[in-house]
Amino acid sequence: MNDDRTTDGPQGPTAPDPLDDTQRVDVPRYTPTPDPRPDARWAWAAPGSQPQQDRWSQPAPAEPTPGSGRTTGAGSVPPASPAWGAPAGATPPPAYAVPVTAASPNRSKGRAGIGTVVTASFLSAVLAAGGTVAILDRTGAFDHQVSTTPTGSTRQTTAQQPVSIDESSAVIDAAAKAGPAVVKITTTTAAGDSGAFGTDLPSTGIGSGVIYDGNGWILTNRHVVDGATNDTVKVELKDGREFDGRVYGIDTLTDLAIVKVDQPNLPVSAIGTSDGLKIGQLVVAIGSPLGMYSFSVTSGILSGKGRDIAVENGTRITNLLQTDAAINPGNSGGPLVDATGAVVGINTAVASDSSGIGFAIPIDIARPIMQQAVAGEKLTRPWIGIRFESIDQKVKKAYGLSVDNGAYVSTGDTTGSAVVDNSPAAKAGLKDGDIVISINGIQIDQEHPLDALLVQFKPNDTVRLVVLRNGTQLTLEVTLGTRPGNL
Repeated sequence: MNDDRTTDGPQGPTAPDPLDDTQRVDVPRYTPTPDPRPDARWAWAAPGSQPQQDRWSQPAPAEPTPGSGRTTGAGSVPPASPAWGAPAGATPPPAYAVPVTAASPNRSKGRAGIGTVVTASFLSAVLAAGGTVAILDRTGAFDHQVSTTPTGSTRQTTAQQPVSIDESSAVIDAAAKAGPAVVKITTTTAAGDSGAFGTDLPSTGIGSGVIYDGNGWILTNRHVVDGATNDTVKVELKDGREFDGRVYGIDTLTDLAIVKVDQPNLPVSAIGTSDGLKIGQLVVAIGSPLGMYSFSVTSGILSGKGRDIAVENGTRITNLLQTDAAINPGNSGGPLVDATGAVVGINTAVASDSSGIGFAIPIDIARPIMQQAVAGEKLTRPWIGIRFESIDQKVKKAYGLSVDNGAYVSTGDTTGSAVVDNSPAAKAGLKDGDIVISINGIQIDQEHPLDALLVQFKPNDTVRLVVLRNGTQLTLEVTLGTRPGNL
């Protein structure tokens, strides 16, 4: 049965069919206006239009509720959407509903009516659909998870990188936690360039620092504040406040200094530990590079530990952390923090003839003088009075040693004794050629060199050394002295 008129039998709108005793129903025809053929370029470039997914990938619409239209959420009725290729603001075509005139209930008993045919067709469709569902269920097709791509104004991408997202979040969190406690330090020195009339002009340098105690105690580099006029510097916080600071003390061991600001309740950065750092872990450097870009944040990884470098004035700095986080002039004295925002080092130098090689002093080396300053004590370092080489496979082979780790008391290629006269080591009986294996039960190795372990102690502390001499182990007690400032 179809909707087209047949050509058999009498013609004309009033000619009856002799075999049909039902009334004829005139069904008004509805011809929808065809959608314009979509143009991909027009659809994507039109102002206000949004990219849409192909129809086969969109989620199936929800079942209509009789009398109320489709609903979304808690009974809300969304407006009709235009065709995907139609311009924004176009009126959608009406639903494909055909109005009919009610038919007379008088039907012939000898011939099947329209309702019988429709009912039979409907039952056939239900049975066919049920069979299809049963087959799909038996084959496990319904067990597969199907993901749908949400449509909206933001384009989605499937090329996600969870590691990058996590790393970015860690950098943001670390900078937010440590950033408020980072300061910019401006130092003015009396000696500078000569002016037009031969007078010395003041020289200004800018570095960074980090507040580690809320009462105004700041850790920075020695070379940032060295030579400051009247030991006074300017300290600027991230929130814009500025204070006068004074140089409390200079470290005699490495490139560190303490600055004091007479201001309470300052933001403080958490202090971590550098002993357990792992090569490759995330680190973040914060400071004021070039003195212009205050409170800048760079990130990278921990590239190495136990590095030794010689700086421009010939001073040698040992046991440094190496990172590829960008460190530039002006970053000096700023903190190197881990993913939790805890300070694990103080940025101090960068290799001038390379890119991506920066160095920081481990926070464990700085901790003793930080505590001394807060306690109101003079900054001092312990001193044992020997020269030594940390044993590795190269040193072991060069000197024919019998152990893989330890501190070999030696001058290396230079002449003279490795034990300083009248030093604590000389008084305890240490000799050239001895190998110090441990100090107070802590084994000396590449991760824990002797000088890094010594900084944990204070002058006048007595420590116990296990020493290997000519194949025999000895235990010596050494009372540590105070490191001279000219070493």
